[in-house]
Amino acid sequence: MTVILRNARPWGAEAADLVLDGGVIAAVTPAASGPAEPADAVVVEGHGRILLPSFSDAHVHLDSTRIGLPFRPHTGSAGVWNMMLNDRNNWRNAETSIADRAATCLAAMIARGTTRVRSYAQVDTDTGLERFEAVLAARETHRDRADVAVIAFPQAGLLREPGSADILEEALKLGADVVGGIDPCALDRDPVRHLDIVFGLAQKYSVPVDIHLHEPGQLGLFSAQLILERTKALGMQGLVTISHGYGLAELPDSQLRDLLEEMAALDISMSTVAPAGAPLPLRQLAASGVRVGLGQDGQRDYWSPYGNADMLDRTWQLAFTSKFRSDELIEHCVAVATIGGASVIDPQARRLSSEGDRPGLEVGDPAELVLVEGETVTAAVMDRLPGRTIIHRGQVVAEGLELV
Repeated sequence: MTVILRNARPWGAEAADLVLDGGVIAAVTPAASGPAEPADAVVVEGHGRILLPSFSDAHVHLDSTRIGLPFRPHTGSAGVWNMMLNDRNNWRNAETSIADRAATCLAAMIARGTTRVRSYAQVDTDTGLERFEAVLAARETHRDRADVAVIAFPQAGLLREPGSADILEEALKLGADVVGGIDPCALDRDPVRHLDIVFGLAQKYSVPVDIHLHEPGQLGLFSAQLILERTKALGMQGLVTISHGYGLAELPDSQLRDLLEEMAALDISMSTVAPAGAPLPLRQLAASGVRVGLGQDGQRDYWSPYGNADMLDRTWQLAFTSKFRSDELIEHCVAVATIGGASVIDPQARRLSSEGDRPGLEVGDPAELVLVEGETVTAAVMDRLPGRTIIHRGQVVAEGLELV
């Protein structure tokens, strides 16, 4: 079905009319100056709103959410293992099933502008495959509204509890798109064995790798260097993501520069959730040519009360925690949250070429789009208004924060 998108402002520029056909942008012309509309075309009015590529959530835990449920006090204590135990003690006792929670959260994300998702699904000796299957079910529920890649994720590590690696492999047999890992030193305390398992499974099932790295400073650098070594040795350039990477914010300039140069050479990407205490050095990453995506992590779950399924809100957080004020840098955060994340999920997708690059709205680009209200792109990030239209594969899937 051909869609005519009228009177929209790509990246806040002059108004244009777009033709969407076959899931891609087929034409872009100045507003009201294009060819006659096909008789069977569906017309979507932009009303002068800003047109952006749709958001790409490159780091979300759809199985770790209480979006749509009553708010509850936070009960976790500091540390990855302690937070994991708090989640383990509570996740089965929610008011609805884990499958319902995952589908509800994904629906809210789509309604607010996200059509490309990379979600973790926890697999361990406690949950088995229950949470993994819930994320698969949520993906199926919304298969016509968003594209979702699923990561089999060993939240409790791979070595602390016997049988963890077997469950991780079972998820890969059932179709997980990515194999995950977590804190090879700080959590499992044996980085060689941990990475042997993760990269061994990646090779066996021909899937990418995504490793949570919460480790600080020099410990984080050590784990990152081991990941880089494996990537190079196994020829997995373009297929490895380091998530969080908190230690990067603590490295001396010379160590950071050397690490980013090697990451760029191996095409290792990063994802961030815009944390307050250890923000990624976005400008250095852009200058080095490292792919970076943004995500919402778990949302109002048993780890944290934060999160609201709105990637525009998380984009504001990315700009705020990065201490950005200029329009160019705030727009760069939008580019990271849209095209940047898309290139993390799919390394063959269009990438950001620089801090000032604003792609995704040209002829031939995927018709993954969001219309937002605002005088400028920066104003849209600051105000985060509800008047949005969400387009997936060239078709409207949400309007005014509601699915259609």
